[in-house]
This record gives sequence, structure tokens and C-alpha cells, in this order.
Amino acid sequence: MSEHKKSIAFICVHNSCRSQIAEALAKRILDDYDVYSAGTEIKSAINSDVVRLMKEQYQIDMEEMQYPKVISEIPSYINYVITMGCGVTCPIISCDELIDWGLEDPTGQDDASFIKVMKRIEQNIETFKLSKG
Repeated sequence: MSEHKKSIAFICVHNSCRSQIAEALAKRILDDYDVYSAGTEIKSAINSDVVRLMKEQYQIDMEEMQYPKVISEIPSYINYVITMGCGVTCPIISCDELIDWGLEDPTGQDDASFIKVMKRIEQNIETFKLSKG
């Protein structure tokens, strides 16, 4: 973690869909933050629909930049911890502020459902940037 940058972590259960989308988009939008994502458990890979749609919608190759991580793999103190809406509590992560975005998991649904969640995450990050700097 950089000493001068604030940090933000996106937390979900499996770290394979919503939190991975948020990490990828936040790295693009929040250039003055150290950005992480993690799960309380992990899957072996990022959701293949997410990988495909992030390439199509944002030209982001998540397989090049990211991989599923458990909470113990990210710093133990984060300025802002954002949960995706899966009821995850993260007692091992100390933070200045805990925020829940209440996002529906699009796994197993059609592309339109994934894109809707991606756009909502993008809007939430833009709103966060405006409100937190």
C-alpha cells in the first residue's frame, strides 16, 4: 500500500464477479487510490461472463490484471471497505468507513443483467469519487 494514497477494498463472498468488476473499474477511475478486492472464500477463477463482458464493454482484460483473492491477501487496514450486498462482514479488516452497495449477483443470468450491474458499479465509483475525493 502506498503511503500517500488512500485505499479502497471491494469485498464479496467469492471474489469472482461484483468485487472483481469493482476492482477493475476503480483502478481506472480512482487513480489516487490503492485498489483491492477480496472474498471471504474464493473461486478458482473470475466469472467467465465477467471477463468476456469487461473486455467488450470497457476493454479491460481482467485475466491479465486480476485474480481471486481471500481477505488475508490484502492489507489489514483499508480506508474504505465496500461490500457488494452479500451480507459479508469483514471483522479482520480495519477501516475508516464500511459501505454496502447492496448489488444483486448477476451470476447465472443473461448478459443484460451483468451489464446492468457493471454500469451500477461504475456509477457508484464515480459517486464515491465525487463525495470522497
